[in-house]
Amino acid sequence: MITFENLTDIHDIEPTALALGNFDGVHLGHQALIGAMVEKAREKGLKAAVFTFSNHPRNLLPGKTPVLNITMDGQKSEIIESLGVDYLFNIEFTHEIMTMEPERFIKELLVDRCNGKDMFCGFNYNYGFKAKGNPEFLREKGVEMGFDVWEMPPFKIHDDVVSSSLIRTLIASGQVEKCEMYMGRHYAIDGEVVVGNKLGRKLGFPTSNLVISPGMVTPPNGVYVTYCTYNGKRYPSVTNVGHKPTIGQYAKNVETHIFNFNKELYGKHISVEFLQKTRDEVKFDNVEELSEQILRDCRDAREYHENLLALDKKI
Repeated sequence: MITFENLTDIHDIEPTALALGNFDGVHLGHQALIGAMVEKAREKGLKAAVFTFSNHPRNLLPGKTPVLNITMDGQKSEIIESLGVDYLFNIEFTHEIMTMEPERFIKELLVDRCNGKDMFCGFNYNYGFKAKGNPEFLREKGVEMGFDVWEMPPFKIHDDVVSSSLIRTLIASGQVEKCEMYMGRHYAIDGEVVVGNKLGRKLGFPTSNLVISPGMVTPPNGVYVTYCTYNGKRYPSVTNVGHKPTIGQYAKNVETHIFNFNKELYGKHISVEFLQKTRDEVKFDNVEELSEQILRDCRDAREYHENLLALDKKI
């Protein structure tokens, strides 16, 4: 997949089928839209392409509460590439783009720059100045400018419309076990392992620490059953999210203990998948009480993973 991050880099593009949207989280609804676009592209001999923004458009609006990301750019790109996409137009949303009238947005960006011949969008896709553009207007312009438009209706699972807003709510409320239903995978945080206070190692539970990006939606403080992927291999693990109040006041971070693992991971890239929350973060009276609780947390997480393994073998 070829990725473009600047409009000035986009030129001489082969005719494309374009999936349009923010695609934060690349949930099952997004995957269905992109999948339909890829299928049409292959059918018509077009390049399969996604047009999106690297930052959330709403975050440029003054006075609005920032929209937190579900995935980091690297995660988002990897998932999109895995769906068979040839081109990813991952452009910064700027004030200039924000003030484009819908017709100019379509003509200059989607048609002239990206050479769009088939446009795929959701039922609630908006674009252009004050988000005045919609799928109906896109269809009208398609007749004039020579491209087809495919509008996807609401994508539902168990009567719930799958949306990034729904998934953000689940993550922020600690209901991480429900994310897989709507995302097709577990909610995960990726990053480079940083040096922590090494207390876990002293207590016999060495951990790998990730700093949480302030732009990411994160689970509430607490302990979670997780998987940790390093160097292509997935390991059962248990993770604490929080400030470690028993030993001081730290910035919120992700601290993962990987079972049956003794490699040094400082500076290495890992991905932590969240399966289930087991308890809230608690301030203990002393380190001994904390150590005893960590033992119980590890026991509970191991039991959860063993049950998962047994279930997989039955299936």
